[in-house]
Amino acid sequence: MNQPVANLINKAFWAALALPALLTACSPHEEPKKAPAAGAAPPPAEVEVITVQPGPVALTHDLPGRLEAYRTAQVRARVEGIVQKRLFTEGSDVKEGAPLYQIQVGNYHPANEAAKADLATARQNLARGKQLLEGKFISPQDYDNLATKVKQAEAAYSRANEDWQNTRVPAPISGHIGRSLVTEGALVGKGEATLLATIEQTDRLYANFTDSESDMLRLQQAIRAGKLNPANSSKVELVLEDGSIYPQPGTLLFTDMAADPGTGSVAMRAEIPNPQRELLPGMFVTVRYAAAVMDNAITVPQKAVLSGAQGQYVMVVEQDGKAAPRPIKLGSMSGADFIVEEGLHGGEQVIVNGLQKARPGTPVKAVPLTIAPAQSAATQNK
Repeated sequence: MNQPVANLINKAFWAALALPALLTACSPHEEPKKAPAAGAAPPPAEVEVITVQPGPVALTHDLPGRLEAYRTAQVRARVEGIVQKRLFTEGSDVKEGAPLYQIQVGNYHPANEAAKADLATARQNLARGKQLLEGKFISPQDYDNLATKVKQAEAAYSRANEDWQNTRVPAPISGHIGRSLVTEGALVGKGEATLLATIEQTDRLYANFTDSESDMLRLQQAIRAGKLNPANSSKVELVLEDGSIYPQPGTLLFTDMAADPGTGSVAMRAEIPNPQRELLPGMFVTVRYAAAVMDNAITVPQKAVLSGAQGQYVMVVEQDGKAAPRPIKLGSMSGADFIVEEGLHGGEQVIVNGLQKARPGTPVKAVPLTIAPAQSAATQNK
C-alpha cells in the first residue's frame, strides 16, 4: 500500500470516531439559543400609581401663623439697690421661686428685724391689755387701740420682710430664661421696677393665626345647605418650612367672636406641645386645620396633577395598560392633596411617580405607590 492511500484511510478512521461526539453535541433535546431580534421593543416603563376611591375627606385650610410662648414673665427689681451677683446661667431653665439676682441688702435686713421686734411687742401689749380689760383696769377703747397697733405692726413687718426677701430676686414662673439685661454693680429699682431678664415657658406654645371672614362665611353657608358637614375635630397640624408635618399635633383653643374691620380676618389660636423645645417663640409657621368634611370626595397628591394648554389633568393607566391623560377640575385642599371635583369617578389608577416615562398611548407597568413612613403617619392623622 502506497503512502497516499494510507494517509486517506487514517483520516477516514479518525473522522468515524469523531462523528458520534458531534451527534451527541447536537442532540435534539437541546435547542440552540436564538439571538435577540434586532429592533425589539423595550419592556414597559414602571410607574407608581394610586387607585382613587371616593370617601369622606376633611377640607383643610393652610394659614400663616406665628408662635408665642405659653407664658412670659418679666423679671424686675422690686427693691432699690446695687446688683451684687447674678445667680443663674443665661439661656438655662429655671424653677419658679429660684433666686436669680442678689441685690445689696443694705438696711433691708435691720429694718426687717426691727419690724419683727415691734410686732412681738405689740402682741405682748395686746395680751397684757386683755388681762387688764378683764379686771376693768382699762377701757374697751384702750384695748381696741392695742389691737389696732398689732395690725399695723403686722403690716409693717410684712412689708419689711418682703423687701428683705426681694433682695434675692426670685423667678416668678418656671421656664427658659434669656440673657441678663443688667450686670453686677448696676443700680436697679431707683424710681422704677428695672427690667432684669425675661422668662418664657416653652414646653408648649401658642400658635396665633387668622382666617378669612369670607371663607368662613362660605363654609358656614355650605354646611347649612347640607353640602358639607362640620368638622368635629379640634386638632391642628404645623407644616414646617421643609414641607414636613410637625409630629406633635396641636389643639384649636378658640376662634375670635368678631372680625377685624381693617383686614376682614378672624383671629384664631391653637396650643402646640413642644416637649423637646424644637419650636421657638416668634417662629413663623403654617397652621393646618380641618374646616369642614366632604362626603364621597376623591383626592390626588399635588405632584400627580399636571397643567397643559387645555387645563389641569392627571395621567391614568387604562385597562389596556397604556397611559392616558384625564382632564380634571380641582377644588379645595385636604392636607397636602387636591380634592377632585370632576374628571375622576373612583377606581382609576392615577400615576404619581414616573410621569416623565408615561407618554400618552405608551404601555406602562403600574405598581402601587410606596409611601414613606413620615408621609404615611401624616396621612393617617388626616
